[in-house]
Amino acid sequence: MEERAHCIRCLLRDINAEEEYKKLEEYLASYPEESRVSEDVYEERLALCKACECLNQGICTKCGCFVEARALKKIGYCPHERPRW
Repeated sequence: MEERAHCIRCLLRDINAEEEYKKLEEYLASYPEESRVSEDVYEERLALCKACECLNQGICTKCGCFVEARALKKIGYCPHERPRW
């Protein structure tokens, strides 16, 4: 059986949320340490995203990213009109 990748055009009923979160965790764990922000910065960014009206089920409605992945990256930034980080 071919595994389908999650995309922003998928319907929620077509997504296995548990499997998608597992894939995200694997991606985060494999991201190079030298390209990551510190744990404190990461948690600060996630707190700002969590309070943002653009967050919807872990996805930024401004750009479609998984905020947990974007917030981890040193090159990451907030795409909001008034960037939070």
